[in-house]
Amino acid sequence: MEFKKEFTAGIIIIGNEILSGRTVDKNTSFIATWLNEKGISVEEVRVIPDKEQIIIDTVNEFRSKFAYIFTTGGIGPTHDDITSESISKVFNQKYQYHKEAYKLLEDYYKNQDFNEGRKKMAKMPENAKLIPNPKTFAAGFYVENVFVLPGVPNILQVMVPYLDKIIKNGKKILSISIDSGLRESVLADRLSEIQNKYKNIDIGSYPYFKDKPGTVLVLRSVDEIQIKKCETEVKKLIQIYK
Repeated sequence: MEFKKEFTAGIIIIGNEILSGRTVDKNTSFIATWLNEKGISVEEVRVIPDKEQIIIDTVNEFRSKFAYIFTTGGIGPTHDDITSESISKVFNQKYQYHKEAYKLLEDYYKNQDFNEGRKKMAKMPENAKLIPNPKTFAAGFYVENVFVLPGVPNILQVMVPYLDKIIKNGKKILSISIDSGLRESVLADRLSEIQNKYKNIDIGSYPYFKDKPGTVLVLRSVDEIQIKKCETEVKKLIQIYK
């Protein structure tokens, strides 16, 4: 299934803690599910370290390929949170305090020490637009088609809905799941033939083992007529081996 570039996205997960295995990435699933509901296809996900040049190079590469780029992680108060400054360099913009972001944090920490680390969370590219954070008021931001979000899942999840009015919707991606009850190897050859026939349908094959082995087949497409035809053929194939 191919999508026009305007309805594609890439996700960049930034953080040494993900690469080391210390932290499990939960953000990809959330963002991808949300984008899928908006008719936007996630074409690539990449996990990279907190290294400036790698961040810059990866963001630039993704910008050349996809309509929307989402980064998570690296916008906190510590020395290794370098995503915001790296994005400034991607766009050749000054890395500076955003007045509104600074005021939000200043008010939030009014009865606490508003130290340099906390102030740092208000620094971003000079032309950045804020993504509100109703939990801790440390805003995310976006510049053009690059959306910069925190790595903490429960914070990211309350921020993403604010992007609904910014991100253009594509055609709804339809999904049909069929539990074949058959081993994947039984279906493989004939399933390939069906996939070759329906180029605009993604046919995923997901084996499982419960009481006995089986396979769930998932069809995905924006074409309602074709996905129904494909579903009929897949079900006929399953019946041959039942």
